[in-house]
Amino acid sequence: MDTNLILKRIDSLKEELLSLQKEDGTWRFCFVNSLITDAYMIIVLRTLEIQGTEEEQIIKSLVQRLLSQQSEDGAWRLYEDEREGNLDATIQAYNALLFSGYVNKNDENMKKAEKSIFRQGGLEKAHPITKAFLAANGQFNWPLNFHIPIGIMLLPRVLPINFFDFSSYGRIHFAPLLVLLDKRFSIQTKWTPDLSNLHRKSLHSIKEEELRALLPFAKEMNTLLNIPSDLYQAALKKAEEYMLKRIESDGTLYSYATATFLMVYALLALDYSKSSPVLLQAVNGLKDMICKTETSIHVQNSPSTIWDTSLISYALQEAGISCESTSIEKANDYLLMQQHYKYGDWAIKAPDVAPGGWGFSETNSIHPDVDDTAAALRAITCSTEKSRTYRKAWHRGFNWVLGTQNSDGGWAAFEKDTTNAFLSALPVRNAIDVLVEPSTADVTGRTLEFLGNKVGLRQDHPQVKRAIRWLLKNQEKSGSWYGKWSICYIYGTWAALTGLKAVNISSSNKAIQKARNWLVTIQHPDGGWGESCKSDEARQFVPLNFSTPSQTSWALDALIACDRQPSSEIDAGIQKLVKDEWEEDAEIYPTGAGLPGGFYIHYDSYKLIWPLLTLSHYMKKYKK
Repeated sequence: MDTNLILKRIDSLKEELLSLQKEDGTWRFCFVNSLITDAYMIIVLRTLEIQGTEEEQIIKSLVQRLLSQQSEDGAWRLYEDEREGNLDATIQAYNALLFSGYVNKNDENMKKAEKSIFRQGGLEKAHPITKAFLAANGQFNWPLNFHIPIGIMLLPRVLPINFFDFSSYGRIHFAPLLVLLDKRFSIQTKWTPDLSNLHRKSLHSIKEEELRALLPFAKEMNTLLNIPSDLYQAALKKAEEYMLKRIESDGTLYSYATATFLMVYALLALDYSKSSPVLLQAVNGLKDMICKTETSIHVQNSPSTIWDTSLISYALQEAGISCESTSIEKANDYLLMQQHYKYGDWAIKAPDVAPGGWGFSETNSIHPDVDDTAAALRAITCSTEKSRTYRKAWHRGFNWVLGTQNSDGGWAAFEKDTTNAFLSALPVRNAIDVLVEPSTADVTGRTLEFLGNKVGLRQDHPQVKRAIRWLLKNQEKSGSWYGKWSICYIYGTWAALTGLKAVNISSSNKAIQKARNWLVTIQHPDGGWGESCKSDEARQFVPLNFSTPSQTSWALDALIACDRQPSSEIDAGIQKLVKDEWEEDAEIYPTGAGLPGGFYIHYDSYKLIWPLLTLSHYMKKYKK
């Protein structure tokens, strides 16, 4: 491969990224997630009956966005190759369009959507969260004889199960849902559409048979929680306080749009008026999450400013931009200001660890995560050489990362040891993805990469040794690793391999050889790599029929970490990145993940960050 062509492509990527940096040092790309946030924004604005000029324009724009995303067969899809469409997305979009008042149920495209919903089983087959949102709007019945008591909020942490055994992102959505379920709350306005045409059965409630698997859990809870009325009121108050204490400065709940939507309904159920300050501030926070796309607007679930700024600062440094350049100084100064100083729920399982992490969004002040913290630390490492302030911040972040390692040796994203075996075993849709948060290969691998390449720790360090043991134990039979927060086996394998190599595991190691060979076998004829979001649901690798920039970069970066000399596979992949010729949808295919089958992300930044990083690593290793 002609070195000059590689350098030219690196320069082009650097120039584009530098031109996109904001005056405050940040990069603010759009976090393009599944349509649930756009749909629910319309519904919440109509439910609260906020009808200002600004709100009406938001609704109109979101209507146009939703209409533009509908497929010819009437369905909405979360990713291009989702064969039958996505039932929940189709229900959400259909409902929101009718809520808006700008679309008629008899329109041809809505008739197609209705048929698509029926083909996939009707409202009865929707995800429990979709049904709960419908129930809160009086469009679906709450279950009559099933109830998770609100009293779970009062269970002490010494018991085998309590509220804090749920994952952090599970809790923040579960708290408002508990209130809604307890109150059987629903609200309707003149905007609320009748969805009776979408029911396949005359009895349309959250089905008893669907919840039967939870009955042992519910009976146990009821035994524990046969509480008098004064304690019942205390439990409701506890749920209310849990939400209110976790509202960020912008008015959103934990900086998540989805959690904020649910909180709006929960507070209405607790007799807050539609015009109460907390609800109006929540709406303002949601409006601040709107980003402009090329053709419309989009409500981001959690803007990725800190994540993008950390990754780009580090990638530019790897590409040769000096730490003393204005661009890097401004970016790192911004990141320094975003470090957390408050204790959050994470401290319950890590009481001896001081604050020092970073969150994903800049409004996030109490919900840090390991991946963002390691990313920010990678970026600011160079700034520690001449600044005591940076050194102190760096050490606080480093200690926070070490202090949140799970007992099994791996790392999860948000909290330590949130792995209650009972919750993990519940036969509930997405239980392992939502209710608990076990160690993952992607977070563990990326943390190892930071500890090895930026801290200088090696396999003899006790915590590194435990992490290595966890990764090797959790390798798939194919040789790959499953990654939770992006798609999926390519991502997990990249993170694991680059992490293991960073702490000096030999490339001759059987696990590394097996993973390397797996990556080679799934390379596309064009030199790139591509993996379908279906992998996330199937829990096995499903190829995508075209290559994507980010997945190609991840696979290549892993091979570069393993191979002393560039192989033919590496050369073919580098040529693909340098040519920068992709199929029409390759650059917008979602390669970020949040919930299997329910939530995927296209990062606008990824088509620039990962090719730059991979090409830079190629040059540093092979063309010194």
